[in-house]
Amino acid sequence: MDSSTPTGDVITDKRPLVEYLEAGCKPRDRWRIGTEHEKFAYTLEDLRPLPYEGPRGIRAILEGLKRFGWEPVLEKGNPIAMRKPDYSSISLEPAGQIELSGAPLETIHETCIEVGEHLRQVKTIAAELDIGFLGLGYHPKWPQAEMPWMPKGRYKIMREYMPKKGTMGLQMMQSTCTVQVNLDFCSEASMVRMFRIALALQPVATALWANSPFKEGKPSGFLSYRSHVWTDTDNDRCGTIPFVFEDGFGFERYVDYMLDVPMYFVYRDGTYIDASGQSFRDFMAGRLPALPGQYPRLSDWVDHLSTAFPEVRLKQYLEMRGADGGPWGRLCALPAFWVGLLYDQQAQDAAWDLIKDWTAEEHEMLRRDVPRLALNTPFRNTSVGEIALEVMDIAHDGLARRARMDGVGRDESHFLNPLFRIAESGFTPAEDLLFAYDRRWKHCVDPVFKEYSY
Repeated sequence: MDSSTPTGDVITDKRPLVEYLEAGCKPRDRWRIGTEHEKFAYTLEDLRPLPYEGPRGIRAILEGLKRFGWEPVLEKGNPIAMRKPDYSSISLEPAGQIELSGAPLETIHETCIEVGEHLRQVKTIAAELDIGFLGLGYHPKWPQAEMPWMPKGRYKIMREYMPKKGTMGLQMMQSTCTVQVNLDFCSEASMVRMFRIALALQPVATALWANSPFKEGKPSGFLSYRSHVWTDTDNDRCGTIPFVFEDGFGFERYVDYMLDVPMYFVYRDGTYIDASGQSFRDFMAGRLPALPGQYPRLSDWVDHLSTAFPEVRLKQYLEMRGADGGPWGRLCALPAFWVGLLYDQQAQDAAWDLIKDWTAEEHEMLRRDVPRLALNTPFRNTSVGEIALEVMDIAHDGLARRARMDGVGRDESHFLNPLFRIAESGFTPAEDLLFAYDRRWKHCVDPVFKEYSY
């Protein structure tokens, strides 16, 4: 899933856009796994989020990572990301949530080693700066007004545009953390099948990883408040995109969808130019109000693909976007869950049989209700919890058949163990947090920063 971002010739029709997605097809022996996770950083003495500047700021963390071989990515002189030649990177979300975008790796064993090494590095710096890191889907304590902003040009544009499109866009930017996995496909047909399965089962992942029950120090009424936030962020670019299940879906249909998603920006000569609400179709015709008479390059299309936020996103690979951030063990479980379902053909067939007759109305119902009820969400004559158990069995068997062993002879299926404990108990991480809040924390969320820190 390593993909380059060429500039190339100007684009005046959609054929190169389709071809860009088609170029993501890879033979199975080149399929890789890319895992991303975000976490909140905070000062230990007062639990406040870190500003960008200052001796204990986000910039200091990024500068500290240089000792581990990371090279800075600068924007107007500010380090706003770090990267390595293996295509891994560390980047900043709008309020300083720190994200590891892992390298494309062959096995989940390698993914877990990578995540563990990253946590070792950031914890080394954290000990020196007296700060901590927390993996939850939504910030449990501070209101949005007290969350910082990072000095990234694209975030300034989004910050001004988001409130025009939904009520919770700024909450999404400043107060959420996720874990996601990026997976490959071998053909348009395999992409379509995988996209449909992943989109249908994203609410099951949301339920299993539900880990954001608090908002501003109190229970929010949702088990995944992070997932709920996405339901009114910007409906032009979010949601279950039902056309994925329609006949004729493929690369071109996704391109048509993206051409209808309003733009955020154009990046030129180190500067983000505000094109919010404008049309990529107009850009291809030389009629973009932000850059009249100019035409897009392929790099502009790659940027635009990153500005849609459906529950599954297509680039030159598929991104699974439905899970709350969480502790270390569940970071390794997410790639195990989706690789088990999608990278083994027998498992993929079983998953398809499970979801193939679900209706558009049922997809929307799950998207609406799972953030509140998680595994207890009713579905037909059963529940999401019962579906989760079936899906977990399919994923486990898929990983066992993959038979990718570690140094002591274990296959990848053991990474699912934290999920089996959740699915078999019917008790989500969010409910565990709520019980702690009601009992030993005595209606105060502050202990979460100690008990659930990395």
